[in-house]
Amino acid sequence: MAVPKGARRRTKIVPGLSPGTLTDQVAGVRRVRLRVYDEHGVETRDDPDEATCGAFRARGGRIWLDVAGVPDAGLLRMLGAAFGLHRLALEDVQRAGAQRPKVDSYDGVLFAVLNDVERQASGLLEIEQVSLFLGPSFVVSFHDGEGDDIFAPVARRLDSADNPMRGRGSDYLFYALVDLVIDRKFPLLEDFGDRLDALEAEVLERATPDSARAIQQARRSLHVLRRAIWPERDVVANLLRDDNALIRPETRVYLRDCYDHAAQVIEVLETYRETASGLMDIYVSAISNRLNDIMRLLTVIATIFMPLSFLASVYGMNFDRDAGPLAMPELGWAYGYPAIWCVFITVAIGMIVWFRRRGFF
Repeated sequence: MAVPKGARRRTKIVPGLSPGTLTDQVAGVRRVRLRVYDEHGVETRDDPDEATCGAFRARGGRIWLDVAGVPDAGLLRMLGAAFGLHRLALEDVQRAGAQRPKVDSYDGVLFAVLNDVERQASGLLEIEQVSLFLGPSFVVSFHDGEGDDIFAPVARRLDSADNPMRGRGSDYLFYALVDLVIDRKFPLLEDFGDRLDALEAEVLERATPDSARAIQQARRSLHVLRRAIWPERDVVANLLRDDNALIRPETRVYLRDCYDHAAQVIEVLETYRETASGLMDIYVSAISNRLNDIMRLLTVIATIFMPLSFLASVYGMNFDRDAGPLAMPELGWAYGYPAIWCVFITVAIGMIVWFRRRGFF
């Protein structure tokens, strides 16, 4: 599974601007959806303007506004005015890809940045920023992934009449979104586990250069996952440590479970990273063993031919056998040629048997 060098969509940063400045960037909002809900039902509006947002806030109930895609400066300013979102937080939303997972509090509104990891159609991994705002009675979420709506499972729970989420506060919805972003890492890790098992079997069976490339790609992908996942545990820990009144005690119980999920994801990830490193060691050992086997075979063959080469070189000196009784009389034997072949074969077989008994092959 390859990972592109730019595994994260980065927004162009203009140096020297005042803090909280929103710039005109290339945007592509796919959908802006406003949900107003309580224990009696859910009302949905698409592409609301500032007046609509203000009217729904004035009516009471709990609000979830979800932005799918890359928002432009105008949309961010409108939402900032409608929900009282701090301009520094809005700047962080616009600078998607440049933010590390974190949690901040601005003027009574919690702001959290998380990472979602998506597998593209090409098999590449891409980190996408998820930004969440939690206010007294609202949640505003931003996610810029190009795939399916990552918050669809939570939306289905909210649309279900028998789901208790409707009767709970906005802090519970905020928790549910954070938990979903973290839990989305588990299927990716399961795929990595299956892939690493297959690579291990492949390396043990027959290591090839393709095996080394696959192992290296897996290691790079796990590095991308680690960079995305590791800070998220700190985000949940900060939410638990913070005594912000927006998160009620009954919701903190669920956040502790979310923290356990984040810790579990990290533990599984670290195990797979160690496995991937071990696979590279196994690959190197397998290649070294194969090279040793080849060298052993070549050594045995060369050793067998050494006495044969000696005998062949002796009888290839072409002495004149008529010069005297010691001038290679075998050259005149009628069966000299078959005799030397018998000697060759006997010596070769004898050495092969000896090498076999000594365990050389």
